[in-house]
Amino acid sequence: MKNTTLVIMAAGIGSRFGGGIKQLEPMGPNGEIIMDYSIYDAKEAGFNKVVCIIRKDIEEDFREIIGKRIEKVIDVEYVFQSLDDLPEGFKAPAERKKPWGTGQAVLCCKGVVNEPFAVINADDYYGKEAFKKVHDYLVGEGTSDKKYDMCMAGFILKNTLSENGGVTRGVCVVDENDYLAKVVETGGLCMTEDGKIAHEDNGTDMEITPEQHVSMNMWGFTPDFLDELEVGFKEFLQEIPEGEVKREYLLPSIVDQLIQSGDASVKVLETKDKWFGVTYKEDKESVVLSFKKLIADGVYPENLWG
Repeated sequence: MKNTTLVIMAAGIGSRFGGGIKQLEPMGPNGEIIMDYSIYDAKEAGFNKVVCIIRKDIEEDFREIIGKRIEKVIDVEYVFQSLDDLPEGFKAPAERKKPWGTGQAVLCCKGVVNEPFAVINADDYYGKEAFKKVHDYLVGEGTSDKKYDMCMAGFILKNTLSENGGVTRGVCVVDENDYLAKVVETGGLCMTEDGKIAHEDNGTDMEITPEQHVSMNMWGFTPDFLDELEVGFKEFLQEIPEGEVKREYLLPSIVDQLIQSGDASVKVLETKDKWFGVTYKEDKESVVLSFKKLIADGVYPENLWG
């Protein structure tokens, strides 16, 4: 069996566990959080290791809240993202408060992840189909002749919207062979009364429809992508203008650059599952109800880990 790892980006979780931090709000009937269900689905799909990207200051609490629970059912390792974890010769500006984004987060896995891996957000529910399709792609032979053969779970835009306000999504342009041509980060996406999509100006004239594929930051990579992240991070840091303290090294931008340069292909694996998460405080009730329905329909046992 080919080893595969699930990488969970959880460094953005706050340290006030149980104090209203959305990623750690209990959603299941026995206190399960969204991450529990993602790990359950990944394990069922065939992933045999989990790597959690966290901050050092929340390690003890993180292990207590979820780590000890999942360590009983799957191999778990931890890596740590920090503002000061920089290549030699670089120093974080004194004014900068946050780490450097999702690209730096995944780069923290270098030396720990040496097998094909999927990347997800800690606070998004993706559904079973996406994990199965990404896993199967990662263990397959692959048909791309590019340097990097990647994949992405392609959600249907209408299945990823919130009833409580606009959301930001990576709107995808997909070619006739289901490969990603480009990703356009677009905010304010919501459904209008006439069934069309409203959104903020994203700098393009592309038409966005309810059936459009979008990225929910669920990617499939081979371990050599970590070498690319390492090289790219140094270039990113060199190019930051003096005084700029908020720029981030982000996975969608990195992947898009590799596509445009011809170095990568990204297979878009369509999933019809409905995404949900807590973008707004008002979303929690609908998320709890969604898990109740999934349990009632037999998708999950009531006591997830038995």
